[in-house]
Amino acid sequence: MQALGSGIRSTGNGLTDLPLLLRRVMEEEAWRTFVTPRGELVEHERFVDFVTTPPTAGLGATVELLRTIVAADEVTLDLLDRALQRPSHVHRDDDQDDVDNIHIRPSGTSKEAGLRRLRKDRPDLHAEVLAGRLSTHSAMVKAGFRKRKISVPISSAADAAQAIKRNLDPEQVKELARLLADD
Repeated sequence: MQALGSGIRSTGNGLTDLPLLLRRVMEEEAWRTFVTPRGELVEHERFVDFVTTPPTAGLGATVELLRTIVAADEVTLDLLDRALQRPSHVHRDDDQDDVDNIHIRPSGTSKEAGLRRLRKDRPDLHAEVLAGRLSTHSAMVKAGFRKRKISVPISSAADAAQAIKRNLDPEQVKELARLLADD
């Protein structure tokens, strides 16, 4: 617990170890109850309180900082998203629950939102992402939750045509040509 808090507060020291330390703390739920170096018992009901509470009773960090630290580690990112979800027994009118939901519940095309959707609606693809066999975006496309998109260079018509030919099947290329010809 202390190593995680210390690593977050230091700049660069042990930064590569932080995702694994955070993963361990979340997996073991060690953030819920622990004893500080001064011997004080600390209990947290919500993970966000543990994150934002000043040291040594918490990390003294922000959710955004933790997301940045674990951004490349999809397993830890998924654990972080789970830990930040509001427990079902906490109600919206609870004074303890006045946390900016934008920072807690990612949406749109963020990796966290994709992982959450896959976890909920396609656990098979969620497992593929966590195993490193698929990216979050590829799994979302495969599930039909996002449309596949390509980048088309506009430096020249020839470059654009090559990009389209690489990514569309011949019938789609013919249909596109027909649509472009219809002014």
